[in-house]
Amino acid sequence: MFQFRITKKDKKSRARMGVLRTPHGAVHTPAFVPVGTKAALRGISFDRAKQYGGEMFMVNTYHLFHNERYKIIGKFGGLHAYAKIDAPLMTDSGGFQVFSLGFGSEHGVGKIADIFPVSAKAPAGRPSEKITEYRGNNFVKIDDTGATFKNPVNGQMLWLTPKKSIEIQQILGADIIFSFDECTSPLSSYEYTKKALKRTHTWAEVSLKTFYGNKHPAAAALWRGKQAMLGIVQGGEYEDLRKESAQAISSLSFFGYAIGGSLGKSKNDMYRILDLTIPLLDEKKIKHLLGIGEVDDIFESVERGIDLFDCVAPTRWARHGSVLTSKGRINIRNKQFLIDKKPLDIHCACTVCKTYSRAYISHLYREKEVYAIMLMTEHNVAWMLDLMRRIRLSLKAGEFQKFKKQTLQGFQ
Repeated sequence: MFQFRITKKDKKSRARMGVLRTPHGAVHTPAFVPVGTKAALRGISFDRAKQYGGEMFMVNTYHLFHNERYKIIGKFGGLHAYAKIDAPLMTDSGGFQVFSLGFGSEHGVGKIADIFPVSAKAPAGRPSEKITEYRGNNFVKIDDTGATFKNPVNGQMLWLTPKKSIEIQQILGADIIFSFDECTSPLSSYEYTKKALKRTHTWAEVSLKTFYGNKHPAAAALWRGKQAMLGIVQGGEYEDLRKESAQAISSLSFFGYAIGGSLGKSKNDMYRILDLTIPLLDEKKIKHLLGIGEVDDIFESVERGIDLFDCVAPTRWARHGSVLTSKGRINIRNKQFLIDKKPLDIHCACTVCKTYSRAYISHLYREKEVYAIMLMTEHNVAWMLDLMRRIRLSLKAGEFQKFKKQTLQGFQ
């Protein structure tokens, strides 16, 4: 049984607390969803992440599609049985790889590095300046039927359609799945974004038709099943297209919504898009912001009504020596940390911070010991999950704005 219930609203913003109930357990929102790209979190186990408060995890459809691993997973009965995961799961649709291997590669932009090509904030109320810069290769050919990928590793050609995406996600058996969409680049023109938007809306209908078994029963039938689907709002940085997409996706029988694609060329663009989009979506349904995980963005998005976030950032940062602390991120490679007796964060209660010094972890990282990455990954994931716990506590106490201000001041 799927259900999303709002339990508390902030009086000064759209922020809210809620409970998402799934066949594999409850998720308390706002929540951060760690990403286990290939059915594993890099550097930490699912069980360990659960001990730190992880209640839901995401796995990437494309990475289990291009090597046909999903067929083996299906023989095990799905991801939960295959990977021994006792927690709710999400799978993305593969639409992000349409972007990352396509225009994301060609334009040199992505969700973690260079997602916002303009570092300065754009003036409020209008899109940021236009940029045209092309840096790489495009491995995807897109048409109205779907996307043909050229695997950059072995050159294998793969065809992914909305129907195929949903069928794969059904085999994988995650609790929450996503409709197939085209995720556009921050450098895509208005004309191309509009074309991609029409395609995304058509694919959303095909996704639902496939999910429902080509019968289109009442929406309630979706909630009685083993999976629920979120529809993805696209439209780039363009206000009229975001409005059009929000209206189109909200008219369909999705369990909830995700906001994805290009969120503009600056953080200010993203906040403007959220301010515009969220009020157009059913307030009672859950809302997910795809691929966002910076601390300031989480606060700003929660304030605007986002319930769920997914991002590879905490684990990826760890692999590059970057550690989350209450004073902002630090780079453990810096020479000063080789003699630093303090834990990674003096305010963190994770096992890593209770046990090891910055000096030891800096030593391990410089010596290329895998254990360094494992320790930093555990800390980063624990830190992010604890941040979400404290956000929920601040909402419950009616002190969200105060907590936001205090936390972000520490990041200056």
